Parts: sequence; structure tokens; C-alpha cells
Amino acid sequence: MLLPRIKQPSDLKSLSVDELASLSEEIRRFLIEKLSVTGGHLASNLGVVELTVALHYCYSSPVDKLIFDVGHQAYVHKILTGRMDRFDTLRQKDGLCGFVKRNESEHDVWEAGHSSTSLSAAMGMALARDLKGEDNKVIAMIGDGALTGGMAFEALNHIGHEGKKLMVILNDNEMSIAPNVGALHNYLSKIRSDRHYLRAKDELELMLKKIPAIGGKLAKSAGRMKDSLKYMMVPGVLFEELGFTYLGPVDGHDLSTLIDTFHQADNVSGPVMVHVITTKGKGYKPAEADSHKWHGISPYKIESGQVLKAVGNPMYTEVFGQTLIELAREDKRIVAVTPAMPGGSGLVPFSKVFPERMIDVGIAEQHAATMCAALAMEGMKPVYAVYSTFMQRAYDQIVHDICRHNANVMFAIDRAGFVGADGETHHGVFDVAFMRHIPNLVMMMPKDENELRHMMKTALEYNDGPIAYRYPRVNVPGVPLDEELKVIPIGKWEVLRRGEQYAVIACGPMLQVANEAAEAMKREGMQVGVINARFLKPLDEEMLRELAQQQMKLIVLEEASEAGSLGSAVLEFYAREGRHDMHVHLMGIPDVFVEHASIKEQRAVAGLTAEAVASELRSMAAEPTFGYGRSV
Repeated sequence: MLLPRIKQPSDLKSLSVDELASLSEEIRRFLIEKLSVTGGHLASNLGVVELTVALHYCYSSPVDKLIFDVGHQAYVHKILTGRMDRFDTLRQKDGLCGFVKRNESEHDVWEAGHSSTSLSAAMGMALARDLKGEDNKVIAMIGDGALTGGMAFEALNHIGHEGKKLMVILNDNEMSIAPNVGALHNYLSKIRSDRHYLRAKDELELMLKKIPAIGGKLAKSAGRMKDSLKYMMVPGVLFEELGFTYLGPVDGHDLSTLIDTFHQADNVSGPVMVHVITTKGKGYKPAEADSHKWHGISPYKIESGQVLKAVGNPMYTEVFGQTLIELAREDKRIVAVTPAMPGGSGLVPFSKVFPERMIDVGIAEQHAATMCAALAMEGMKPVYAVYSTFMQRAYDQIVHDICRHNANVMFAIDRAGFVGADGETHHGVFDVAFMRHIPNLVMMMPKDENELRHMMKTALEYNDGPIAYRYPRVNVPGVPLDEELKVIPIGKWEVLRRGEQYAVIACGPMLQVANEAAEAMKREGMQVGVINARFLKPLDEEMLRELAQQQMKLIVLEEASEAGSLGSAVLEFYAREGRHDMHVHLMGIPDVFVEHASIKEQRAVAGLTAEAVASELRSMAAEPTFGYGRSV
């Protein structure tokens, strides 16, 4: 067994290539075994085992900077950098993060949960290196899917323009290598990266230019000839035109080829693009057969690949997907749009029923938003299905192209609130704060799956501009579903429980928390009202005025950032009304990034539990009645 001997990356350097291959197989078995218990991102990590081993063999982390795009494919990197013994805690509270994490290890030099950032990070690190007069290597990895993100092309353009020495590894797991094509490309790579060839080419161009009268023309002719040959023979001409030396494609599971290619890349003085072909799920048949299912997987049986899912109600995502099919059967204007998340957004069934009305734009949230605006302007009913955390990337387009034009785009905002094991990069806790202040936009959040269905009908029938419904990453409560879908009056809240002196204004899953707290306080003799603030914008101003007339003490409870969300909106309303006598306590997510854990644990960290609400109510009962209040 080689794996137990690897405590740090430098331990790899004494191994032979055959031993590195054996080590790679041990790592695969380790990942398959550990993730069968914890769950996690399996397919992507099985696909980069040899690639990660070769990188740590050739380079010296953390002096040399290894930058992972997204970071969910960095489990092998974690194993090789001394964290193997913590894999039993993967994605658990106070355990190993499922992404690269800077405070976990000095070898984690860049962390991200969103794609297409690694190239910009690499450019920043290369610039810093040169400004400081250092000579370390900078290597950025990016997937073929992440390369569709516009930010990646912005970085490619800048890197090529500046000509800084760094290496970009394009991890392409969507195509296979034909042996004859691969051999030709490998041969071209070796010639074009050879030190003697590169120096001879530069010397020839310089010599031609020195010939009186005709030298410049000869040099340009030679350059055109070189470019013509390049267009015929080199597949990476796009990257060449951007200023990169292109090497590949190479087999990402062949350690000898990878190591040789990295040595060749080191001979190039400027930016290099190494095109590596890998197989997602490599070495585990269920994951190879269905890499989408095994991208992020729950615990499973190793022998059969059977996923061990807890029996329970469906997720909100599934209810959304099925309801959208119902609505689309009645309205041919509906078009579903997703930025590379058809499975995660519940749109796979829709795509099978209406393939021509399902548009997956790839990792391109900004493009999707503006495209939806144009679809709406042409009379269609676009439904932009997107995770809250990824919608952050399209903020300018939401403001400038959708809301400013008052385009009738429907936002289906998934993963609203805490998301559990994926942690702080994936929580959907900021969308209320960054969307509610934009003119023309309506925002909703349902208390259960039945109300979500009615909200989807409401959004479809709404013709006065953009409208959003947000829903969490949890199982639905399991309430009965109305057969007939109805339109909810815009801006009207719902009183779920009458109270005396005290009320909790809440939305989404926090209504269950509020009801539990109200039940607890009832046993103590306090009658606490519970209000379903299903419209986050516009507010139900009539109800807020009634609460003020009744001199109710209020808690605004939400699984969103306390700064700028529903609680802030309520305080702003009372300030405009001049109701400085209102007593309003805010209970939202504090001004911190809440790390990976279960959703239940994350709510406890943020103080969003029935016990915390009950404690807050007791404190309010002991306070004098004046001014604005706030939970601390």
C-alpha cells in the first residue's frame, strides 16, 4: 500500500511512474469507499486522479500555485496534501470542506464554489509573482463546461495579451481521443514546445527582418505560411490566436504522457494551454455510465451503486418541475431556461415533454438573463430556473436588461436559504437583499408546495413586469394539493395564527419554526400570531398598518441575510410611516458566512430555531414598549 505513506506532496517525488499508477488506483478505491458513507462529488474526482497526481509530482505546492476551478474536483488534492485521515468528516459540521478551503491547508491557494474563476485568479497570482520578483509556477485548471462562462474568456484574452508565464489545464471530459489523432497532436506538441525550435523560430524571423528592403515582407510571408499550416494541423488554434501555446489533446489518465507534457509546457516562456481528456467517474462503472447522477451523490452501496436516499416527501424542485409541465401544456408561450443545471433545477422531465421549449445555455448566467428579457419582449413567457447562489452572477443583467425594461421574465429561484453540505458558496441567502430594491420586480416565497403551485400560476398570469418565486432545498411539508391553480393577489399576506401583543412575520420554512415557537409560548400563556409574508415585495402595507394600530410587538424571521432582506423592508416601511413606536426585532442570518453542515445545524448556528424565537419573545415581553428593536 502506497497511499498511507503519502503525508505531503513531496512524498510523490520518490515514486516511479508505475508506482504513481498504483497509487492512483488506491486513491480511486479510497474515494469510492469513503463517499459511499458521506456522499459528495464522486464522478468529477474520479476523473482527475492521474491529473492531480501528475501535477503534484511535477510541481512543488504550495510554492507553485495549483488553482482549481469550482473546487469540487479537489478531493484527490486534499488526499495528497495531508487530509486523508479527515475524509470521514467530509461536508459535515466542523469537518472537511467539499471544496478547496484556504483555512484548511496552505496548499489551498484559491477557493471557489462558482465556476470560471480560476483563470482570473491565475493571472492575479502570476502578476503578483512577477511584481515580487519570484519565479514560482502558476497552474490553473478549468473544465470544458466552465470554459463557457464569459469570465473565463475575459481572463484568456488578458492572459494572452500580457504574455505572462502560466499554464492553463483544460480538463475536457466530454470527448474521447482517437489514437491516430492523439499521436499526431502529441508529436506537434513536442516540436512546438521544444526550446531549440522556439529559439530557432525567433532567430529566423529576426534574421529575415534584417534583410534590406525585402526582409519585412519575407518575415510576414513566413508568418502567413506558419499560420496557414497551424490552421490546418493544430486543433487549438483559438487558444493560439489568444496568445497561448497549445499542447494536446493528451490522455488525462496516462501518467507518463501527462508528466512529459508538463515538462514540455515548462519550456515555454509565455502562457500555455494544455488540453487534457479525462473520463468522469473513471474506474467506477455506475459513475462512468451516468456522470450527471454521480456528480453530487448521496451515500450509496458500492457493489450495486444503489443510492441510499431517505424515504420522504419530494423536494420543492420536483414540485416546480412537474407544475411547470402542467402550465406549459396550457400555455405554449412558456420557455424554460437554465444555465447548465437542468437536473438540479428539476427540468429534465420538462425537457422530455417539451424539448423545443427547453434551453440550456451552459454556464452563462448573464447571457441567460438577457436572453430571457428578449424572449419576454417578443411575447414569450420565459422561466429562468436558477440557483439563488448562481443568480448572483447575473445581477447587472437583472437590473439593466430585465427590470429596467420591465420585461415579463419569471424567475424560479431554487436553493433559497441554507443548502447544507455545499456550504457558504452555495447558500441562497442574499437574493432578497439584492433584488427587492430593484424597481418593477415582484418577489414571492411559498409556505408549502401547494402555495408554490399557486405562485407559479400567479407568475404566469402576471403581465406587468418581472416576477420571482423562490423556494428552498428541502422536502416539501406534504400538504394536499388543490386541483385548480389560482392567482394570489399581489402583495397580500396571510394570517396563519392570531396573536395578542406579539406576532412573528415569516416566510418559507421559517413559518414552521414560527408555529413551533408560538405553540411553545402558548403553553406559557402568551398568544403569538404568525403571519405568512409570502410577498417579499411588495409588502402587505395594509396589514403592517393594522399591526401598528394594534401596537403589536413583531419579530421578522427569515432564512436570508438579516441585512437588507424582509426585516429591513419592514423597518423601512415603519420609518416612512413615522411609526417610531413600533417594536420590531429582526431574526435573520447574521453578517457572517455560515460554513458547511446540515441545514438544521446551520439554522442553529444562525439562531433560526423555535427555541431561539421563543427566547426572543420572552425577552420582548420583559422590555419596555418603545422604538425599534433588534435581536442580537
